Amino acid sequence: MSNENISALKKNLRREINSRLKTLSQEERVQFSRAVVEKFLASTVYKNSAVIMAYLSTAEEIQLNEFISIALKDEKILAVPFIEGREMQAVRLPNLDALEVGAYKILTVKSDVRKFIDAEKIDCVITPGLAFDANFSRLGKGAGYYDKFLSRAVNAKRIALAYDCQLVESVPIAPHDLKVDAVITPTKILEGEVKVGIGN
Repeated sequence: MSNENISALKKNLRREINSRLKTLSQEERVQFSRAVVEKFLASTVYKNSAVIMAYLSTAEEIQLNEFISIALKDEKILAVPFIEGREMQAVRLPNLDALEVGAYKILTVKSDVRKFIDAEKIDCVITPGLAFDANFSRLGKGAGYYDKFLSRAVNAKRIALAYDCQLVESVPIAPHDLKVDAVITPTKILEGEVKVGIGN
């Protein structure tokens, strides 16, 4: 399949998933996010990870504020994305007071406390995406930041936390698109060689 065809399929799927996400009420977002976060917190992947990278949620994504608070209390080394130009890096989040609104109105760590973490030192990356399938293919938003970053985070397990409406039969992928290792939704756990280990 040509790159043009793959791009067109991705564009259509992004439109479809965005439409699905808009149907979720605020109450459902809170309820479903809490269910997914509780599953991940109970997993051996979480318990065995000393350095975890998490995204700072936008309105349509699984909400991770509660997770971030708990991870900090659990004394995990927590990293969040920092985008500069065309590259994404991991920057340590020492506490929630270290956040400020940055580019694209996305929260980021204040410059005076900004300390970067090498990608290869990260044990787990909570990997965002718009859609996922049973083959662990991931549809991102199209900028390519995570694919580039994950290719450097060679020791990290890639865990997707998602709503059930983000699961699809097939995600169109190009050769450079990287897969996740597992997907956790409110009702499902998709895992391959990497076992999430819920409740163990």
